[in-house]
Amino acid sequence: MKSVKKSITALLAMGMIMTGCQKTIALERINNSTLNDKSTITNNYTMPDEGKPHEGTWLQWPHQYTYGFQYRNRLDQTWVDMTRELIKSENVHIIAYNNAEKNRIITKLQNAGISLTKIDFKIMQTNDCWVRDNGPVFVRNSSGQLRIQDWGFNGWGNKAPFRKDDVIPATVGSAIGIPVVNLNTTMTLEGGAVTIDGNGVFMGTKSSILNSNRNPGLTQLQAESILSANLGVTKFIWLDGAVSQGDITDCHIDGFATFANANTIVTMDSIDLWYWYLQPADITKLYTATKSNGTPYNIVKLPLTQNDVTTAYGKNLGYKGSYCNYYIANTRVLVPIYNDPNDTVALNILKALYPGKTVVGIDCRNLYEQGGMVHCVTQQQPVP
Repeated sequence: MKSVKKSITALLAMGMIMTGCQKTIALERINNSTLNDKSTITNNYTMPDEGKPHEGTWLQWPHQYTYGFQYRNRLDQTWVDMTRELIKSENVHIIAYNNAEKNRIITKLQNAGISLTKIDFKIMQTNDCWVRDNGPVFVRNSSGQLRIQDWGFNGWGNKAPFRKDDVIPATVGSAIGIPVVNLNTTMTLEGGAVTIDGNGVFMGTKSSILNSNRNPGLTQLQAESILSANLGVTKFIWLDGAVSQGDITDCHIDGFATFANANTIVTMDSIDLWYWYLQPADITKLYTATKSNGTPYNIVKLPLTQNDVTTAYGKNLGYKGSYCNYYIANTRVLVPIYNDPNDTVALNILKALYPGKTVVGIDCRNLYEQGGMVHCVTQQQPVP
């Protein structure tokens, strides 16, 4: 059994209370009146492939203000490790909860011998660290200019505190001077629910997008119209996905499949996909997926961990770990590892897939206790 983000049970036990604040920036809007008619939608924006050159990577550093000091302290090392590798590749933009946290992070980085030259800090209050899902989505408009899209975020269907995280894209846009496309009332969408091949092909699960806990009443046709207009999608590969009490995301695509490049899907063996709650029809659809020109993708399969993941402090989580949730930086590929025999297997497969980059493992054992991995906590900013 796996868990992506905090389990519902754990959140209820903690008695989390959501705080209120409102979106503030809406510099560009789409015409919602056209959403029922896909033929009237044009590709206003295009999301660059994650593998295209980055200006930098955004991180939301874990803090103690939602889940306590133990939560923060057990995750710090993963963020230190990611930062160490990312500055060898690009700039790193760190969102710190307040100045006290910023100073604490700086001390940790300096104690680890990490230069601050390519690191900058933004002070913004957050609920948690999942910047992939709640953070800014960088796209290009029809003139090629960068824009930040601010999709609705509601804590994976009102399962976790989210009000502070929900305003991060707008706050980032204001801080760095990039206009914001306000899509809050148009669609709720987490970044981990979407993977795009760079040539207009979208892959995602209905369970995490066309779900009444995110988008009640939204039809598949309406969703496709919105995604086509705002992400440059021309073809959709929809998997049914799965809804599980152990998976707060309702089966995000980035947990088990991703486009490695325009020709390749990285995923798992069928038995591992079954373990990941996918049904046979979804597995067949994934393995037989075709590109925009109708030709099949190359399918590369990563294993799950050989053993159930055990945290760095010795707790057996009772479920295996995925290597598919990796992040492609300019010169690095950051891969979640778990102190497991299959770490080396997965790293070697990805080294063959990315011969021009340095493939490095990031210890995600404690992060995986919260259900997330490297891709869940990183967000790329393309070059201008």
